[in-house]
Amino acid sequence: MVDLISPMLTKKQTRMRDPLTVGLKLAVTLCFLESGDSYTSLQYSFRVSKSVIYRFVHKVCKAIIDIYKHEVLKYPKTPKVWKTVDEVFTKKWNCHNCGGTLDRKHVPIKRPRKGGSPYNKYKKFHIILMAVVDAKYKFLYIDVSAREGVGD
Repeated sequence: MVDLISPMLTKKQTRMRDPLTVGLKLAVTLCFLESGDSYTSLQYSFRVSKSVIYRFVHKVCKAIIDIYKHEVLKYPKTPKVWKTVDEVFTKKWNCHNCGGTLDRKHVPIKRPRKGGSPYNKYKKFHIILMAVVDAKYKFLYIDVSAREGVGD
């Protein structure tokens, strides 16, 4: 009787869980980026452990950037292209001589160990995200920085 049960237990113990689908990983990552929810909150929404979410969110973000960076981030390199950006601003927003709109966001992070003074920012914010968009809200330039004075 023991010989009949032990092979069954071994099969169950060694059975691997099915991998998460790409769609689920993308949904969790987009929800994380959009809402800023913690991994703990997301684990209850998607029924995926926070340690697993932690492992794939950064990989999915890197994959999105690698695939779309040349399509989405088209920095104008010639005066003719800059003139086109200006013409769209003039037509759509009646804003003349405009090469883009600029905004920044301060993101609080825990200061890296031995990070030093470059991470000490105004009001305890440590990373600055800066972006320039055209009249159709498409990114022309993005800078993620922790350098002193970048926000100025």
